[in-house]
Amino acid sequence: MMTTPPIVDEKKVDLFDRCYAYDRSDKVKEQGLYPYFHAIEENEGPEVFVEGKKMVMAGSNNYLGLTADPRVKEAAAEALAKYGTGCSGSRYLTGTLDLHNKLEEELADYLGYESVLLFSTGYQTALGTVSTLVLKGDYIISDKENHACIVNGAMMAKGAFAEFVRYKHDDMESLEQVLKRIPEKAGKLIVSDGVFSVTGNIMSLPAVVELAEKYGARVLVDDAHAFGVIGKGGRGTPSHFGLESRTDMVMGTFSKSLASLGGYVAGPERVINYIKHHSPALIFSASPTPSSVAATLKALEIIRDEPWRVDRLAENALYMKKGFQELGYQVIQNETAIVPVMTGDDDKAFLMWRQLFDNGVFVNAFIPPGVPPGMSMMRTSYMATHEKKHLDYILDTFEKVGKNLQLI
Repeated sequence: MMTTPPIVDEKKVDLFDRCYAYDRSDKVKEQGLYPYFHAIEENEGPEVFVEGKKMVMAGSNNYLGLTADPRVKEAAAEALAKYGTGCSGSRYLTGTLDLHNKLEEELADYLGYESVLLFSTGYQTALGTVSTLVLKGDYIISDKENHACIVNGAMMAKGAFAEFVRYKHDDMESLEQVLKRIPEKAGKLIVSDGVFSVTGNIMSLPAVVELAEKYGARVLVDDAHAFGVIGKGGRGTPSHFGLESRTDMVMGTFSKSLASLGGYVAGPERVINYIKHHSPALIFSASPTPSSVAATLKALEIIRDEPWRVDRLAENALYMKKGFQELGYQVIQNETAIVPVMTGDDDKAFLMWRQLFDNGVFVNAFIPPGVPPGMSMMRTSYMATHEKKHLDYILDTFEKVGKNLQLI
C-alpha cells in the first residue's frame, strides 16, 4: 500500500526578516553622512532652518517660491476657517466642495484643455489615471526613466492584464520599434515625464506626438516638474513645444510650483468624465483638503498675474549652470530648474552632501538605485525667489567643498 510521503518542514519565511537584516541606512548614519529625513523647522523659501541652523535651500521643488508667499498662506487660512480641516469623504460622495470645482475650471482654462480632475496627491493622480485608462489587452508604453508613480500605475494595470512595455530613455527609434510590435488594433497609451525629475531634461514631445499619430496611440505627459517652469507662462511641456492641441492629456502635482498638496489630470471632457466614474484611486480616497485647494487656487492666480516668476526662475537656473561649469563641475545641461552636479562616486556623494550641509547649503544626494551606477549626484534645484546672494553663496560653498574633496 502506497503512503503519502511526509511533508518536509522547510525553513519558514518571516516577512520581517529582510527588514531586520537591512542595515545600509544604519551604517551611513553611524558615519554621520545620512542625507535623508532631516526635519525643516522653519521655511522661508530660499532660506530654511534645520537643526537650529539657518541654511540656503538648494534642493526644493518650490520652483516659483510660493509656499512662503503671504497671499497663499492667507488663502489657506481663510479656507480652513470656512470649511474646516478636511472633507471627510471622497469626491464621489460627500467630499466635493465648490473650491474643487472652481480649481478644476481654472486649471482647465489655464492649460487649454476641456476638463480637469483633481486627485489628493500627484502620485495618486498617475496611479489613478494610468490604471483606469489602460485595461486588459491594452498597452502602456513608458519611457525607462519615468517617475515611479507612472511605473506603479502601469504595474497596477498589468495586474488587470494590460501589457506594460518600455522604450529606451527619450530614444525615438526605440519607441518606434516598440510601437511596431504592438498589434494594430490594440489600445495604446504612451506615457512620459515632461521634465525628467533626476536630470531635468525635457522629453522629445514633438517626435513622440508624431509617432503616436502614426501608430494610433494616445499621449499622456506628466508635467510635475514642468508646470510653472517651462512653456508660455509656465504652462508646461505641451506649451513649450506649441503642441497643446496634439497632446491628448497632461497630469501634474500641486506640491511644486503650485505650493500645496494634490494633483490633477487634464484632457477631453469625455475622458475625464470616464476617469471620474471609474478610478478607484479617486472614488475610494478622501478628497483634497480645503486649505490645500485654496492655496493652489491662489498660487495659480499669482502665476497668471506675475509671469516674471517663470522668467526669473529660468535666469537663476542658467546662472547656476554657468557658475558650476566655471568651477569645473560636470553639470547636466537642460532648460529647466533642476541642475544636477555630478560626483560619480557614492562615497564622494555622501561626503559632499555632509560638507555642504555643514557649511549651510541644503541639497539632495542622489545615489544608485535612484540613478545608474557611476552617476551619483547632488541634484540641486532653484526658485524664482532665490536672490543673487543666495546663488553666490551656493557656488562659493560648492567651490570650497569641491576642492576639499578633490572633485574640482
